Amino acid sequence: MDLNKIVINLWFDTQAAEAAELYLHTFGNSRLLGRATLPGTPSGEVDLLTVQLEDLHLMLMSAGPAFQINPSISFMVSCGTREEVQRIWDALIEGGRSLMPLDRYDFNEFFGWVEDRFGVSWQILLTGDAPVPNRIRPMMMFTGKNAGRAEAAIRHYTSVLRNSEIRSIARHGPLADPETPDMVLQADFAIEGQSFTAMDSAYDHAFGFNEAVSIVVNCDTQEEIDRLSDALSADPEAEQCGWVRDRFGVSWQLSPTVLNDWMNHGDPEAVARMTQALLEMKRLDIAALERAYRGTEKG
Repeated sequence: MDLNKIVINLWFDTQAAEAAELYLHTFGNSRLLGRATLPGTPSGEVDLLTVQLEDLHLMLMSAGPAFQINPSISFMVSCGTREEVQRIWDALIEGGRSLMPLDRYDFNEFFGWVEDRFGVSWQILLTGDAPVPNRIRPMMMFTGKNAGRAEAAIRHYTSVLRNSEIRSIARHGPLADPETPDMVLQADFAIEGQSFTAMDSAYDHAFGFNEAVSIVVNCDTQEEIDRLSDALSADPEAEQCGWVRDRFGVSWQLSPTVLNDWMNHGDPEAVARMTQALLEMKRLDIAALERAYRGTEKG
């Protein structure tokens, strides 16, 4: 399975397959890349689907009610026509709710922010013929104690992850309230070739980053896993199964690239062995996972 270096993981209670079906029907140039079941986890059997939506790769997992998706990480969708904006809005608003109604705003002539019926939020905007690096890109909102830290996070991520750049940073300016003038109004950046957008918001939001939306980095080597774990992990107690939490509260999964093939193409016994080995790890060990997958003893 040919995956992007960066994949965004969405944690659902039981609705991963339903959400994947909605997104595959809503967005053009989309396809199901793989589906796997991980047995014997603390959440029971975990259903795991990987989809490509335009140039964004998503991993959707049904893993129980431990975490709830919120708008701290949403998805910006650039559309060429008003008709396309309206079509995507109509598909996603069904059973969901409007966070900002579809309308003309100072910053865009046809924009809407919608939370779909699965809790995932999408910012849909008209960009016309203007070139965009990625048609769909994650948007990170730094709120609460993280308000004012967007630029620090962006500079940290682009220094740690390769094939990265900061494209632009616009600030709120002197008339902002409750934001301070130096807070980020909108920043565009890329890590490992995937475009992101970020902003600060000092309003009283009732949400912040959590494990429900995490950033997966598909790592080719153990050295890469170790390097990124050392650079990103800010809470050793939060490390589990390759997950780390950074100093801004964002969750990352540092995963071997080969793990996707094992999960999607291995026989059930091999996947079960590998899953049990993975559940016992904090930082993932590629060699140990491969031994478990193949059923071989160390040495």
